[in-house]
Amino acid sequence: MGKNLLSMGLDVGTSTTQLVISQLTVENRASGFAVPEMDISQRRILYKSQVHFTPLKGHALVDGERLRQLVEQEYRKARICREQLDTGAIIITGETSRKENAQAVLHGLSESAGNFVVATAGPHLESVLAAKGAGADKLSEEQGLTVLHMDIGGGTSNLALLKDGQIVATGCLNVGGRLLKFDEMGRIIYRSPVLADMPEFEIRKAPTPENTAILCKKLVAALEMAAGLRPATTHLARFWTEEAGNPWLPPQKVDVISLSGGVAACMEQDYPARAFGDIGPELAQAIRSSLLCQVEYRVSADAIRATVIGAGCHSAQLSGSTVFYRGVELPMKNLPVVQRLDQLAREDGAPVLAIAGTEAMSYGQITTLADQILKHWSSPPVLIAAEADMAKALGHALALRLPPEWGILCIDRVKLSEGCFLDVGQPVESALPVVVKTLILSR
Repeated sequence: MGKNLLSMGLDVGTSTTQLVISQLTVENRASGFAVPEMDISQRRILYKSQVHFTPLKGHALVDGERLRQLVEQEYRKARICREQLDTGAIIITGETSRKENAQAVLHGLSESAGNFVVATAGPHLESVLAAKGAGADKLSEEQGLTVLHMDIGGGTSNLALLKDGQIVATGCLNVGGRLLKFDEMGRIIYRSPVLADMPEFEIRKAPTPENTAILCKKLVAALEMAAGLRPATTHLARFWTEEAGNPWLPPQKVDVISLSGGVAACMEQDYPARAFGDIGPELAQAIRSSLLCQVEYRVSADAIRATVIGAGCHSAQLSGSTVFYRGVELPMKNLPVVQRLDQLAREDGAPVLAIAGTEAMSYGQITTLADQILKHWSSPPVLIAAEADMAKALGHALALRLPPEWGILCIDRVKLSEGCFLDVGQPVESALPVVVKTLILSR
């Protein structure tokens, strides 16, 4: 019989803020007398909030107080309190993640909403959550398809390429419906820095319909290039986000293009231009008549909620069950990940040493590894995340070599990469919930 957990997902996006409450069922998949193997076997959404416009103070700040009130209001509607929640994620995405006070708002929300994952989602994390929340991973896995998922929101479009259910590449473009915002007279009240070199879009002036249509075509052309549907030029690089890192390599073959996000949600509706005070409806129509929709494509069933569903249902995974910990207070958040021992001294805060490789080690190899680790570790706690199933043995080896007051955490079956951050939650049965994430504001 599985154990049920309540999970909350909150996505504070460029245009909208949404919350979902989900039930996650954790079960032991091991049989007989085998080592327990805990896994999340089922995910069920219990509550979806209404779609709120993200509260802002001007164009540079997130309104943290209004955001806190919004969360409390939705908790009351869902008939839950923060103490009932076991896990979850609060993420700030798109252009909102670039606001001056984004990090401070996150910490404030963490105090008021519940003690779980908080992240300013980098392009990789947001792309992964949107793809999973839209079901692109299931489509790819169940039908053996190569799927390109595009989550087209207010400020950015997050890309995820999936093969046989696995995400093999992610990326992000500065393409979205709120790159321009208008007042009730059709005059521009906000222009994204991405469009700063376009004098035809001047603040406090109304652009011509022709110029807006040309802009939408340019944005769609970048999406088409990213999908490999037209030759990639410098135009693609012009809209690529700095945070996304390496240039995107357009796929040679895609079986299905999967679409989600607020702009995608407008594609099957005939909203008038400026219906939401931005170019979202016009961009949606430009996509509908583009090359993206002349191949096999699908708009996800709950397109506008894909990222928040991903945050609430798919952000958490479980470590292996043979974990070791003592003298550490859980949950632990925003732990920087390093992959080399010589990096430990250069990290601010408590780093996690990621040990790659899935091959099993002998006890002698594990004790030698413990000695090597402690030569470089100068102060507690000692935090280890191994890919191979070795956490309990390594934890015991470290405990024998360290004073009792030193905190130790060893988890396994977790694959990490340089530049990631790790959150570790309260124990669930014999495992620990973990979330691997990338932060923009740390860079």
